[in-house]
Amino acid sequence: MISTRALNRATLARQLLLERSDLGAVEAVEHLVGLQAQTPHTWYVGLWSRLRDLTPSAVSDALESRELVRIALMRSTIHLVSAADCVRLRPLLAGMLTSATNAIFGIRLAGIDRGELLAAGRSLLEEQAMTFGELGKALAMKWPDYDPLALAQTVRGDTPLVQVTPRGLWGRSGKAAHTTASRWLGDLEVSELTLAGMVRRYLGALGPASVKDVQTWSGLTRLSEVVEGMDLVTFTDENGRELFDLPDAPRPDEDTPAPVRFLYDFDNLLLSHADRSRVVTPRVKEQNFDPHGPIPRLVLVDGVTAGAWTTEIGKERAVLRVRPFDPWPVAARDEAEAEGARLLAFLAGDVEDQRVETG
Repeated sequence: MISTRALNRATLARQLLLERSDLGAVEAVEHLVGLQAQTPHTWYVGLWSRLRDLTPSAVSDALESRELVRIALMRSTIHLVSAADCVRLRPLLAGMLTSATNAIFGIRLAGIDRGELLAAGRSLLEEQAMTFGELGKALAMKWPDYDPLALAQTVRGDTPLVQVTPRGLWGRSGKAAHTTASRWLGDLEVSELTLAGMVRRYLGALGPASVKDVQTWSGLTRLSEVVEGMDLVTFTDENGRELFDLPDAPRPDEDTPAPVRFLYDFDNLLLSHADRSRVVTPRVKEQNFDPHGPIPRLVLVDGVTAGAWTTEIGKERAVLRVRPFDPWPVAARDEAEAEGARLLAFLAGDVEDQRVETG
């Protein structure tokens, strides 16, 4: 038996949220098996909360040098991964990515020569990086009877495409343009990764976990045989679910202190398990966040979701506001204000007037 609190501490330790790590940005991203990163910049907070003395330029430089890339991978969403993981992970997820695209757009392309479409899309994107809107218009010149969006998204589903810089660079912006991973990275030689190897890495970053958890994180199905064929230890959680883990993975005592941490809107800690109760409390759902509004950014207190945070950053004044879901102990409030001040300094840079407000 493993308690929910013990699961919490094990996952926080592996997510580098119990204690900040001295790893470099690229090494940390590889340890975490990527960060969900469909927004241009919010994921920088995810690394800041996990790494000691992180500077925005360290991450931005790794993107610009192509050591890090942003590409659709797990769950068919854009993730920040190392160049090596881009090459290793994409083939394992190819079938899922194609199926997900076909489920939405396949019916709109009945009768088209798919091989010809994919070749045309690859050729266009290797000649010049394009947004999907631009790609769709270019493809529609050859296939005018088909939906441009469906044409572009089918190329995305079948072809490894990276989002090119300056999109994602700190303090800069650019259109969401894509080119092929092979064009962006060249002939990068990396060690092969099997499905079992991918599961091991997931457990190293987010375990212990059930088969359903791994499938929720990856978007893949039918992983039971893969997991059951591996040399893993097993636990039963408080709800009777079977969980798997690496024999030598860290599992701190459930009473290990957990510091206050600020999460970003699409933090993998919140999205990578079918059962998220190890971190996400019922109080989150009770907040009735606007489903059409911004994704909430949550605060961890004692390892679980206990509040939300927002920022307003201008040229002369920057404010970080923390809203607890329930009253916090004085020590937690003080810790949140100190951590929030450090985060605001990271986000706001040289803005002179910086303040943290706790509601």
